[in-house]
Amino acid sequence: MLEGHKIVTVGELLVEFISHTKGCALERIGEFSGPYPSGAPAIFLDQASRMGAETEMFGGVGDDGFGRLLLERLRADGVGTEGVSVLPDRSTGTAFVSYYDDGSRDFIFHLANTAADSLSFTAEMLPPGPLALHVSAASLGSAPLRRAILSAADAVKGSGGKITCDPNARPQLMQDDEARGALERILGQADCLMPSTSDLDHLYPGLDEAAAIDRLVHSGADILAIKRGAKGATIIGDGAKYDLPGHDVDEVDPTGAGDCFCGTFVALLAQGVGLEEAGRQANAAGAIAVTRRGPMEGNSGPSQISAFLSSTPAVSDGREA
Repeated sequence: MLEGHKIVTVGELLVEFISHTKGCALERIGEFSGPYPSGAPAIFLDQASRMGAETEMFGGVGDDGFGRLLLERLRADGVGTEGVSVLPDRSTGTAFVSYYDDGSRDFIFHLANTAADSLSFTAEMLPPGPLALHVSAASLGSAPLRRAILSAADAVKGSGGKITCDPNARPQLMQDDEARGALERILGQADCLMPSTSDLDHLYPGLDEAAAIDRLVHSGADILAIKRGAKGATIIGDGAKYDLPGHDVDEVDPTGAGDCFCGTFVALLAQGVGLEEAGRQANAAGAIAVTRRGPMEGNSGPSQISAFLSSTPAVSDGREA
């Protein structure tokens, strides 16, 4: 379905600072590390590029150290950055995150009126050829990004391209009806949907998992990948279903793991890899990602994933395949 497509994203570029103190709720003085290159669309595309896909990023950074850090990382990993605007009158977006013992997180984002949501984008800027536009739904919380993403989605679908979507519904970034309406519009256009189990709760409150998945199966998407974190993933498409067990790893930082999964999965599909194998490698990429502090520091390539799969056995969670 995605074979031969160049992968593009439109969305936020930012740097992230991580508290080393769990449970501080970002309201106590403590040690932080960073700046780490971040932004869900950027993490996704960096991983896709590492996996061998042809990529192009559309976003904005400031003419500052944070912006240079982001561009250097993306370029070093092969991401196309001609679509990234460097804005001298805007600072680069930032985020701060702290963790709790149960794995939940507090975020504070500084994106409004920064370069992150001030990009100049028109659909005419999209590259030629068959395109797969990936939408990280967290980006839809920003009105400027939302307009750019919806414009890109209409253009890509209108030219026969494909839409992939990670619902990635973060409450901190999705607080108005327009954002929810935009997400529903993208869900209706998507050819490949990759929600986490927590996304299912947000999308379909009151439905159990089986009913929510059934709703997505009938949404029009050809491929569905359910991310289950440490419990693995379920891949549905081409009349088949694959339940993939998780991997037992020492979790350091879960931020970005879902983006790594999606970047690996879409990149491999774009290179003609089958659903089950693409899911297996994406599952491994997500597990690798949580072992490093920093949302993009755990990104990996084919050789790392191959070595991981050879040395780290999958752990069944008891579900039947």
